[in-house]
Amino acid sequence: MTLTVAVVLGAIIGVLLGLLGGGGSILAVPALVYGLGLDIEQAIPISLVVIGIASAVGALPKLRAHHIEWRLAAVFAAAGIPATVAGGAVGRLLPQPVVLVGFAAVMILAGARMLADRDTTGTACKTGDSGINWRRCVSRSLPAGFAVGFLTGLFGVGGGFLIIPALVLMLGVPMPIAVGTSLVIIVANSAAGLLSHLSGATIDWTLTVVFAGTAIAGSLLAAQAGTRVDSRRLQRWFAYLVFAVATYILVDSAGLH
Repeated sequence: MTLTVAVVLGAIIGVLLGLLGGGGSILAVPALVYGLGLDIEQAIPISLVVIGIASAVGALPKLRAHHIEWRLAAVFAAAGIPATVAGGAVGRLLPQPVVLVGFAAVMILAGARMLADRDTTGTACKTGDSGINWRRCVSRSLPAGFAVGFLTGLFGVGGGFLIIPALVLMLGVPMPIAVGTSLVIIVANSAAGLLSHLSGATIDWTLTVVFAGTAIAGSLLAAQAGTRVDSRRLQRWFAYLVFAVATYILVDSAGLH
C-alpha cells in the first residue's frame, strides 16, 4: 500500500516538475511526510534525489543551447556545497516541528516569488551588453550561494525560487541563462545535501527509487505537454496550493508541541 501511495504522489510531483520546472519539487517533502508518514530526516534525502535528477535532466537542453554560465555556477556551488552540509547538520539537531515550521516559511517565500513579476533584469554585474564584472559579481554571488545551499541542506529544497531572482535581479543575468545556470547549481547542492544526509538517516531505498523514478517519469511526460499549458496561470494556482500546504504544516506543527 505504501508503495502504491508513493507511485501516486511521485507522479503528481513529477507532473508539477514537468509543467512548472524545479519549483514543482517544493511539495516533495510535505508529500513524503504527510502522505507517506516519513520523518523529516527520511523525507529530505528522498526529496534531494528527486530534485537532483530532475534538475540534471532539465539542464541537458540548456547545455545544448549554451544557456549555462559555468563560472557563475561554480561560484554559487563553491559557497553552496559547504553551506548545504552545514544546513544538513543543523537540521539534524532541530526537532521535527521546528524544521517543518521553517519549511513552511520557505514555502510561503517560494509562493510569493511565483506570484511576483520576473520580467525585470538587473544590471549589477554587467560591464556592457554582454560582459560581466566578476569582481563585483563574485562578492554578491557568494552570500546568495551560501543562503541557497544552507536551505537545501536544511529543508531539502532546490532553491531555484531564490537562485533565479538572485541571478536575474541582483546580477543582471538574462532569464534563459539564469534558468540553465540555476539547474547546474541545484544539481551540485542536491548531491552535497544527499551525501551529508546519508550518514545521519536510515533511507528506504525501495521507496526512494519508486518515488523518484515515478516523479522523473511524470516530469518527462508532462514536459512534453507543457507547451500547450498556460504556464503563467498554472504557476499562479500552484502558488496558492503552496500557500495552502504551508498553512496546513503550520497548523499541524503547532499541534505537535
